[in-house]
Amino acid sequence: MNAITSLPATSLAREIRAGKISPCEAVEAHLQRIEKLNPRLNAFVSLRTDQAREEARAAEAPVQRGHPLGPLHGVPISIKSSIDVAGLPCESGSRLRAGHIPSADAPLVARLRSAGAIVLGNTNVPELLMAYHTENSIYGRTNSPWDPERTPGGSSGGEAAAIAAGCAAAGVGSDGGGSIRVPAHFSGICGLKPTPGRIPSTGHFPPNVGPFTFLGVVGPMARTVADLTLLLEIMAGPDKGDPGAVPVPFHRINDLDARRFRIGYFEDDARTPVTPETRAAVHTAAEALTRAGFEVRSFRPARLEKARQLWEIFFCRGAAMVLAPTLQGAEWELPILKEYRKAAGALAPLTAEALLDAWLARDALVVEMLSQMESVPVLLCPACAVPAFRHPEREWIVEGKKVTYLDAMSYTQWFNLLGFPAAVVPVGRSPEGLPIGVQVVGRPFAEAEVLAVAAWIERECGGWREPPSTKS
Repeated sequence: MNAITSLPATSLAREIRAGKISPCEAVEAHLQRIEKLNPRLNAFVSLRTDQAREEARAAEAPVQRGHPLGPLHGVPISIKSSIDVAGLPCESGSRLRAGHIPSADAPLVARLRSAGAIVLGNTNVPELLMAYHTENSIYGRTNSPWDPERTPGGSSGGEAAAIAAGCAAAGVGSDGGGSIRVPAHFSGICGLKPTPGRIPSTGHFPPNVGPFTFLGVVGPMARTVADLTLLLEIMAGPDKGDPGAVPVPFHRINDLDARRFRIGYFEDDARTPVTPETRAAVHTAAEALTRAGFEVRSFRPARLEKARQLWEIFFCRGAAMVLAPTLQGAEWELPILKEYRKAAGALAPLTAEALLDAWLARDALVVEMLSQMESVPVLLCPACAVPAFRHPEREWIVEGKKVTYLDAMSYTQWFNLLGFPAAVVPVGRSPEGLPIGVQVVGRPFAEAEVLAVAAWIERECGGWREPPSTKS
């Protein structure tokens, strides 16, 4: 990998501020990387090649003149193609939105630009974001930079592949049931699902309204935890277009303060088994934190299965209701909903009474979980039951038990239902050499705690490594 494209966003910004790398060099190196690798990965669906070069040239003068610079000045980034970028198609992988080009940036994109970032383009997603693998009828399939026969995950799969392969220094995804964290785990990068309302989702499609105000979020994806933290600081803050956005300040936590948090960890949920390397990665992270001086103990929260069941009601059946007028029955052919119907069989209509019952149960469960986490405010657990799977696979045998597509992903779904922030950081490897991430979970608006613990794990366990298939 080119030395420039291997740098994390924070390091690249520092080199640009010091005049050691120019914005033009940074952008050109990443565009060349995209030209080389995107035919194999199919991570990007649209590029701003000319505009990015023009913006890079304009970014040269402030550096040379010693003017104040934004924290991401000249840094090339990518954006998931379900988030508005002015002038780029924002189709969310669906022919129903083919050719939709927003005239204005989403607020989070505008904030990143104001911080000096240069948007290279946007990245591939499954149709309407409804899958844990990335493929759609407009742009086709995205492949893992670790193995082109495997998926980088979904729905932020294009983002994960681009960042892991060094085609973008960092970027932005979205997450309603693991769509940032599963791709981060599959692709060997870091990703943060923030608390709902922390970063405005204005300009995202499908919109985060109704139950999706607490299920769905937008959040940073990068190769280091430090980059996640910087992007969160830049993007956070309310916006009038997001009914769930809240003005809660974000403040970093230093290393000494972080070590006062008690950590609870669990290697499986007693329902869906995980692969041995997944179990080992959680144990490795727990041991690393113990060595670093944290108080760590085994702790599995109660009622995780109830959280999974409620998530399915809101995400799967709720999504089917929201999309039904547009898709007119075809909504059940979307991958997640198709898997849900296969598992659940014939479904009774979701009545107003059933929806209200689910909502009340959800709120009660949040209260219960907060009570459980009083003694262990930070949790470690798997991000998924399996590593990156081969494109055709939809079920696996783990510890002698069949694990289905949706069940494998349930390790992230709980925390969307609860609205808790969660990050994924790379820790281990599978026997095939595939990355294994560990999930770090905190209480609402405790992103600083989550990121501080994730940074310790990253420091102790090695963090991001370049995928062998992308090495030049």
